[in-house]
Order: sequence, then C-alpha cells, then structure tokens
Amino acid sequence: MANQTKTPTQSNPIGTRVSFGAKAKAYFALTKPRVIELLLITTLPTMILAQRGIPDLWLVLATLIGGAFSAGSANAFNCFIDTDIDKIMGRTKNRPLVTGQLSPREALVFSWTLGVASVIWLGLLVNWLASLISLAALLFYVLIYTLVLKRRTPQNIVWGGAAGAAPVLIGWAAVTGEVSAAAWVLFLVIFLWTPPHYWPLSVKYKNDYAMAKVPMLPVVRNTKTVVQQILIYAWAVGFSTLLLIPVAQMGLIYSVTALAGSVWFIVAAYRLYKEGQNGELAKPMNLFHLSNLYLTALFVAVAIDVLVNIQL
Repeated sequence: MANQTKTPTQSNPIGTRVSFGAKAKAYFALTKPRVIELLLITTLPTMILAQRGIPDLWLVLATLIGGAFSAGSANAFNCFIDTDIDKIMGRTKNRPLVTGQLSPREALVFSWTLGVASVIWLGLLVNWLASLISLAALLFYVLIYTLVLKRRTPQNIVWGGAAGAAPVLIGWAAVTGEVSAAAWVLFLVIFLWTPPHYWPLSVKYKNDYAMAKVPMLPVVRNTKTVVQQILIYAWAVGFSTLLLIPVAQMGLIYSVTALAGSVWFIVAAYRLYKEGQNGELAKPMNLFHLSNLYLTALFVAVAIDVLVNIQL
C-alpha cells in the first residue's frame, strides 16, 4: 500500500510547537474580547445607576472581572462547538481552533475552568444572586443558543440576545442584592437592540452563513423582509430606552441622549429599509457600527446623568 501523508489544512501544522506568547494570545482570542468589551460597557453604568452614585470600587472590579470570566467562558464554549462552522466562514477562519493554535482539548479545559472560576468568583466576592444570573446566562448561551437555536431557527439571534443582556442584571444584583424594574428595562433595551445590531453583520456575511448552513434571517428570507424586521426592532429599542426615564427617574442628560440617539438610530434603519426595497444593500455594516455607538452613548449617558444629579 502506498504511503499516504495527510497535508495539514491548518496554519499551525501538527507537531509544530506554539510559543507561550502565541498560546496566551490564542486563549485570549478564544474569549472574543471585543464582545466582552461591549458587555462590560453596559455593566458599569448599570452599577452606578443602581447605587445612585459611585459603587465600592472593589465591588466594581470584582463584578467586571467575574463578568468577563463568565462571558469569556461562554464565548470559548461557542468557539469549541462551532469549529466546523468557523472553518467555513471567512470571518472566523482565523480563530484559534481553526488555525490549530489550540487543540479542542485545550479549548474545552479552558472553557470549563473559566466558567467554574466565574461562578465561584462572583459568588464569593460579589454575591450569589449575581453569580446565579451569570451562570444562567452562560448556560443559556451555550446550551440553548449555540447548541439548539443557532443552527435551527432564523430567530436565533433574537433569543440569543437574552444572554448578551444579562450583564445589566448581574451589575444591578451586585450592588443591590436584587433585580428591580429599572434593571429589567435595561435588559429589555439590550435584548431589543441585538437583532438590528447583528442582522446587518449577517447580511454582509450572508454567503458564509449559507455555506455553513446557519439559518440567519438574511439567508432564509429576502432582503425586504430583513430590512423590515430591522426597522421594527429599531423602533422597539428606541421606545424601550424611553421607558427608563419614568421607571428610574432619569434626568435631562439621559433623556436627551435617549431621544436623540434613538431618532438617529431609527433614521439610519429607515434608510437601510428604503435601500432594501431594491433588493440589495450596499453598506449594511454602517448600521452595525452605528448600533455600537448608540448603545455606548446610551449607557455612558446613564452614568453621567446619575453622577451629575448627585452633585446638584
């Protein structure tokens, strides 16, 4: 029998030693740090609102670290489960499990370690309610979103948004030991924001998702339906931001930012909607980037509003 030699398809061939620095960088990339950054941006202002001032700095640090551990674990599990998809999609082809910088075993051990550490960390250094909410979000993201919804329904990202909205509940629970109506309004804002944030991205990578057999909305529905849904959710998130004004007794800074930012976001979504009536979207990512600015501005306004008001 002829000697058959397999040619490695990964950028790091089997047997090649990976340096410590490269390995550490790969583990860091496995956590999807850009996603974690956005989650932390929403957590700190929520804690300031819950405290109606500056919370204990050690509590803030413990909550942010524990939240980062939890989100990093969820994202690492996601990379482990979706390696077959990541190999196909251009956007994800350089992730550590695809390139071979990390083995599946290394990724799985890392995911479990970070997840367990997050539960213990938050439980002991923050409180057990925050820890349980974090655990529930992690399990929902991995077991419900990644394993069930993502590959089976075009509404995957809608329900998956619940995990992304959990950090505000964690932050509120960390400060108060409970979850009040204002925390649920902030949860609703992020939950409704997620679809019009993510669908423009999935429009750009529609062909990748189609090849990977992931039924994102732009894959299974025409462009007119996609932009219509984006516009509906843009209106919904805009209205939800205004709910916080009476519920949390927000002041002028937040109120103006919420109103102006929502109008800005809805107008941008409407322009995308009008463009989508022709069946093609030239620059869908413009709304994606705008949505990041919108959410960041909204939560920064929450913090500034509280801090300015306590000085008056």
